Formats: sequence, C-alpha cells, structure tokens
Amino acid sequence: MSDVPLTRRDALRCLAYGSAGTLFTLSGGVLAPVELAAAHAVAPARPLFLQISDTHIGFNKEANPDVAGTLRRTIALANALPQAPALTLHTGDITHLSRAGEFDLAQQLLQELRGGELHVVPGEHDVIEAGATEYFDRFGAPSARRGYYAFDHGGVHFIALVNVLQFKPGGLGTLGEEQLAWALEDLRGRAASTPIVVFAHMPLWTVYEPWGWGTGDAAPLLEALRRFGSVTVLNGHIHQIVQRVEGHITFHTARSTAYPQPAPGTADAPGPLKVPAEELPQRLGLTSASLQRRPAAVRLADRTLA
Repeated sequence: MSDVPLTRRDALRCLAYGSAGTLFTLSGGVLAPVELAAAHAVAPARPLFLQISDTHIGFNKEANPDVAGTLRRTIALANALPQAPALTLHTGDITHLSRAGEFDLAQQLLQELRGGELHVVPGEHDVIEAGATEYFDRFGAPSARRGYYAFDHGGVHFIALVNVLQFKPGGLGTLGEEQLAWALEDLRGRAASTPIVVFAHMPLWTVYEPWGWGTGDAAPLLEALRRFGSVTVLNGHIHQIVQRVEGHITFHTARSTAYPQPAPGTADAPGPLKVPAEELPQRLGLTSASLQRRPAAVRLADRTLA
C-alpha cells in the first residue's frame, strides 16, 4: 500500500454515489460486488454475502426522519433476490446513540433479512456508552466480547475487525497492538490462494485524513494482505461509495441506509447531509460494481432507490 496520502481530487475520482446494500459473488476465487437491482435480472455467479452499513436506527433529524423505513426498503430489495446470499455483513453504526431501544428495533428489522447468517462489527455510534454493554450483549459472542474475530465460509476466510473503541471525533481509527498481532497471526499460516474478506467500520485505508476517514495503524495489516491473490476490504462510516484497487486488494466503502454525508472536503466537516426530500431516495440508492480482470479494475454504476 502506498504511503502517499490520498488527495481530495483522488478521493472524488474514486467516489460514486449509491448503495443501500451490495451483494458480493464469488467466481473463480475472485469476489465481485453486484448491484442488487441487477441481481434480480441475472443469476449471480455465486451469491456469497450482502453488505449493509450505517443503519443509524434512532436517528430522526432532517437528513432522514425515517431511517427504519429506508432500512426496510433495503431489506425488501435484498429479500427479493432470486438466490439468497449465504451471509450478511453489517459494517457498523447499527444504532445512532447505542440505546437499548435502538438496538432492539435494529435487531427486529435485521431478523427480517433472508440473507443468511448475520455478522456485525461495531461503529462508533454503537459503543457510546461506557463498556459498550448494549452492543456486546447482543453481538459480542463470536468475538468473546473483543469486537474482532475470524471465520470461514465457502472457501473464503473472513476477518472482522474493530477500529472504533478508541474513537475521537475527527481522529483516525485505531486497531491497537493486540488486535494487529492477532490478525497477523491469523493470516500467517494461510495459503496465498485463499480469498480473504476483511471488514471493519472505519476505512482501513486513508480516504480523507482531515476528517479522520482512515485507520492510523493499519499499514502492517495491509502489507500482510499483499501476498494473497484475492483480498476484499470492506467498511462503512463515510456513507458513500468509494472504491480503490491496489494490486490484488479491492477496497470497498459502503453507502449508509440512513442518510448521506458530503463528499471528502466539500463541506466544513462530515455529518448528516440534508438534501431536498425528493432527492433523498436518489442519494440512498444502489450501486452496481463489476470486476474487470485484465487489467484489474473496479467499475461502478449508480442506481437509486427512486
């Protein structure tokens, strides 16, 4: 991974709007994101998992006073797929204020997904309370309440990471020495031909440092991932699609199901972006993504919920 910082122009070049959720398929050992709407028209190579992010249940401000409603629309679209994905990955900020009632409603809605087994990592909004008790009581079992864990499915190795437990507004995400050592050890004995999926809430690459859109200590992990032939790194947090390909590593940042955020550097600070009511469905749409094999590149096409 290059140490050259991403400029605002670079970030905008990578950015495309859309995606209340993205279906990922596995074909020939290569993961490729597919627009949900397109998946209804053509049978995917192999439905593997659905990524949703930043549902922010409990948010009720002008940017979207009905976040439960837009999550329901996303779930309905996912459930209408001709083949249900085996897994659903939620990349954090399930709730807005980590309150018990918010988690209760979020769980109730997410149980309606027919997207197979649910795997979750926390966002900073999920761990506001001291000790993050509400989050870990519901979702902490796979990680023994650490927040990070690994599992295998369908020949793919998944690594769930937490980079928000030391969150400071405007600061970069942090993995910490213990988690980094665990992740490096987890990867050490794995064959380079194993497809790897890494998912966390905050970006593991630096999308826009002035807004804290990155993880400050992720470099050793990204270096260890270079030897694998197919690596997909997923996150949420910034509420917009940004993709980047570095060698065999594809970085994919999901759009929120709740509300937009400004593009990097286009506002004084990140945060809920209010748009005209008639425009909101367009900003919470779906995004298609295809993988061009030679040369390796990811192409995006914006589709909206409108």
